[in-house]
Amino acid sequence: MNMDNDKKFKVSAIKDGTVIDRIPPRSLFRVIEILGLDHTDNQLTFGTNFESRHIGKKAIVKIADSFFEDEDINRIALIAPDAKLNIIRDYEVVEKRQVAIPEEIRGIARCFNPKCITNHQQIETRFTTKKEKGGIALICHYCEKITNTKNLQIISKSHAYPTDF
Repeated sequence: MNMDNDKKFKVSAIKDGTVIDRIPPRSLFRVIEILGLDHTDNQLTFGTNFESRHIGKKAIVKIADSFFEDEDINRIALIAPDAKLNIIRDYEVVEKRQVAIPEEIRGIARCFNPKCITNHQQIETRFTTKKEKGGIALICHYCEKITNTKNLQIISKSHAYPTDF
């Protein structure tokens, strides 16, 4: 008797909420962290290394009773630019949204330059985005330094400004 064919796990459907699909497996826990889902009281289901026709292997996050604002979707786009959001209402997918990297982002990432004014004063960060091989580049509005995917630091909602003046 082959247990792999006889036993399957089923993830329960959510009545209302969001499914974030097509997350690169290496980015799963980062998506959970930047959205603050590691502190949620809502039902949260996630999995990784599922087969995907689009990106090879993928991870997914399913969160009950949560819907994301544009700022949160921009956060997702910075680390999972191919992600797709499925909005669930009364157990049905009512909307599908492909994340998109906006031309400009504000207040959701730190400048890589330690001398940048945004790292020393309460000034909202502001970047022009540029897609590049292997990820995204952020060009700081203030110091013009480039922050790439390798050194990208996303600002959590509770830490919008530096605290080490």
